[in-house]
Amino acid sequence: MPLRQTVAEGSTAETVDLFVRKIPATDPARRRGEVWLVAGGPGETGASFLPVLPVLRRAFPNHDLIFPDHRGTGYSSKLCPEQEAPASANGISLAGEEWGPCIGAMHANAARTRAFTITNAAHDLSALIRRHRGRGETYLYGVSYGTQLVLRMMQVTPVPLTGIILDGLVPPESAPQWDLSQRTRVVDAVGRAVLAPDQAERYRLILARNDPPWKAAVPGGNLRQFMGALLNFPELRDQIPAIIGALARDDAAPLTRAAGELRAEMAKLGASPQSPPSLPLVILISGSENNARRDLTRELVEREAEGALFTSPIPGMLVDSPLPLYEPDAFFGHTPARLPRTLVIHGTLDPNTPFEGAQAHVAMLARAGDVRLATVTGGAHFLPLVAPRCFVQAAAAFVARRTAPDRCEEANAQPARD
Repeated sequence: MPLRQTVAEGSTAETVDLFVRKIPATDPARRRGEVWLVAGGPGETGASFLPVLPVLRRAFPNHDLIFPDHRGTGYSSKLCPEQEAPASANGISLAGEEWGPCIGAMHANAARTRAFTITNAAHDLSALIRRHRGRGETYLYGVSYGTQLVLRMMQVTPVPLTGIILDGLVPPESAPQWDLSQRTRVVDAVGRAVLAPDQAERYRLILARNDPPWKAAVPGGNLRQFMGALLNFPELRDQIPAIIGALARDDAAPLTRAAGELRAEMAKLGASPQSPPSLPLVILISGSENNARRDLTRELVEREAEGALFTSPIPGMLVDSPLPLYEPDAFFGHTPARLPRTLVIHGTLDPNTPFEGAQAHVAMLARAGDVRLATVTGGAHFLPLVAPRCFVQAAAAFVARRTAPDRCEEANAQPARD
């Protein structure tokens, strides 16, 4: 694919390679079409879907499943081709000593770096579908950043589709109150929704302690950030009240168990050598298009986190970006003029893409076509992983041309009360 969609006269038309996985429908005789699945991140690879492949099979029966690595991720062309190569020291993820040369290479060829935009990735995705689509139905599924990429494609270079499913819909690009620099506020709101008022007060008093005996048991030494991470997994999120109750008694055992379970969950997600996300791409796109406050300072991040019970590391990662960022193009902040039949599936306790932001975005997108919202009560982020029953129920109904349920609740959606 072209590195850029418009090449200045006299310049060299550089290209990027794109890697695509295809898992055929189980029974070729009953095949109805295909589903293209666009990962999040923005640095996640198509392999990030492999841990939930059985769920996707149930959600999209009799369809081929196609998993592209969008530019900059997985086995597609990378921002740092040498340091992010599969044969490099740490595989496709960067080893510590590779960061310096990687950043240096991105600055040395800043024009190439700045071509790894959402819009150029949207052109890639459109061209892949046009050239390689098979017979029958064509659905497009995006999760998290993947929803942003799908919508950019439908704005810039749309392709005919049977339907679109958006899981964990990003907020409108024109709504800075939900951009990445505000992530601690989003995470804190979700965390507080898990707690009863007395539990929140107990937790506040725990955080006010200077040197509790269980301090060394907290991963990374940051209890608020650890608690924020638990919100991504409902079964771990539901343990938070018990962890707070135990810490109030100086009992770190529930915290230690939850930390081990969190490590196990993360290990499962990254088990494949193709799975690690591209952090350079995360930094580049997040800083260029999903952060409205490029003047953000470490002091402001800390000040805005004062009083929060749950925090995210993301605002701090946006401070003083080491990469040559690019300016958003004319498509940023706008929505597609037309959409095919579209289903948005979103959890009410999503700590990454806030439910309120998704509702606002759905209202905007509804002007472009038949756009429906299926709400997962208590659902977190990446619903095939955290709410598989509800996801299958909604997605399977959609591809069967039936109306998906307006609301669903997973069995573990109600937080425990200590």
